[in-house]
Amino acid sequence: MSEITLDKNTALVLIDLQKGIMALPVVTPAEQILDKGIRLADAFRTAGLPVVLVKVAWSADGGDLPTNRTDEPGLTAAPPAEFSAFPPELASGADDIVITKRHWGAFTGTEIDLQLRRRGINRIVLAGIATSIGVESTARSAWEHSYDLVFAQDATTDMDAAAHTHTFTKIFPRLGQVGTTDDVLTALKSLKNLDN
Repeated sequence: MSEITLDKNTALVLIDLQKGIMALPVVTPAEQILDKGIRLADAFRTAGLPVVLVKVAWSADGGDLPTNRTDEPGLTAAPPAEFSAFPPELASGADDIVITKRHWGAFTGTEIDLQLRRRGINRIVLAGIATSIGVESTARSAWEHSYDLVFAQDATTDMDAAAHTHTFTKIFPRLGQVGTTDDVLTALKSLKNLDN
């Protein structure tokens, strides 16, 4: 594992730290993931770097739910609005970017690339729920859009331990750098020290 380095062109992207997703039976307790996400968000805000909060939601009539044929079908009706609400502890900062997605990944059908590019962002620190679904889908698209990626492993979880492990050992090291929340916070401190 190489040393995590960040620069002023870095943004934090937190995937699906919302009430409905956090209620799922995840491997690492969702409260721990939320706590790490809050620490990261607070540090990025303090450093003056963008925080992107991504949530998944659908129209009340369910008309924009994915309709692909699969062996394990997803939702057949839109969940209530509360499903997509962020917990109050993750209060959005005044300058946070909130992205609503209707697919697994944050890049499909949203303005996240536009929001990041116009701010000069070319590196993303990524965390959230679920590792092998929303986080990995977002990571693959971000990599294809030529973003440098850093993954905060202890701020990310899944409903399946084997899927989480596979993504972090086989996929993410090929897309970017894997570290911990503390590694990212240390890199942010180093960045701040360079400015002084």
